[in-house]
Amino acid sequence: MIQRLWREAARLNGEILSISNSSDPYPVLEEKMGLMRDCLDVLSRHKCSVQIVTKSPLVTRDIDLLKRIPSMVSLTVTTDDDYTARLIEPRAPPVSARLKAAETLVDNGVPTSVRIDPIIPFLNDDMEGLVRALASVGVRHVTSSTFKVRPDGWRRFSGQLPDVAEKLKPLYFEEGVMKAGYRYLPEGLRFRLMKKVGGLAGKYEMQFGTCREGLSRLNTAVCDGSWLLDERFARVT
Repeated sequence: MIQRLWREAARLNGEILSISNSSDPYPVLEEKMGLMRDCLDVLSRHKCSVQIVTKSPLVTRDIDLLKRIPSMVSLTVTTDDDYTARLIEPRAPPVSARLKAAETLVDNGVPTSVRIDPIIPFLNDDMEGLVRALASVGVRHVTSSTFKVRPDGWRRFSGQLPDVAEKLKPLYFEEGVMKAGYRYLPEGLRFRLMKKVGGLAGKYEMQFGTCREGLSRLNTAVCDGSWLLDERFARVT
C-alpha cells in the first residue's frame, strides 16, 4: 500500500487530500501498525495538503509530520460529558482525551476544527459548555449537524437509550422528513438547533458551518473547516 501511495502521491502535485470522511484513519490498530504515520510521511515528502477527520487523540502523535505541510485536523466531539459520550459512541476515545488533543494540536500550530456531530435532542443539545471549552483552547471553527436515522441505527439507539428514543420517535417518524434513505428531524427544529450552535460559536469568536442540513445560510465559513488550510498554507510557504 505504501509503495502505491508513493507512486500516486508523485502525481498529485500538492493537491488537498481529505483523510478520511467515511472511516476513521486512526483505528485502534494504528497505534501498533503506524500505517497512517507512514502515509503522512509520504504525503509530506510530496508537499500535499492534508485534512484529517478523526475522533482519535492519536493524531497528536503525528504533529511533527503535520507541521511540515499545509494541514488541518477536524476532531469529532459530540459532548463535553464522558458519560453521555459513552452512550452515544461507546467505542470512541474519551471526550476528555479528544479535548486535550484539540488543545495540543492548537498549541503546536496545527489548525483545528471540531465537529459537534450529531446533535440529538434531549441528549446533547445543551452545547454551551462544550463550545466554551473549545474556544478556551484556541479552536477557531466548529461544524455541526443533527442525528440522521436509518433503521439499523435506530434499533441500536433505541436499545441503548429507550427513554430518549421514545421522545424522539414522533419527531422523526411523524413530523420528520425522509431524505436519501435517512429520516431527518423537522426542518424548523433543525434550524433552531443549528442556529443555536452557530450563535454560540459567534459568542465565543469562532466560525461556524453546518453540512447536510440544507441550512448553509447559517454558515460563517465553509462547513468542513477547509478554509483553515488556506491560512496554514500561507504560513508553510
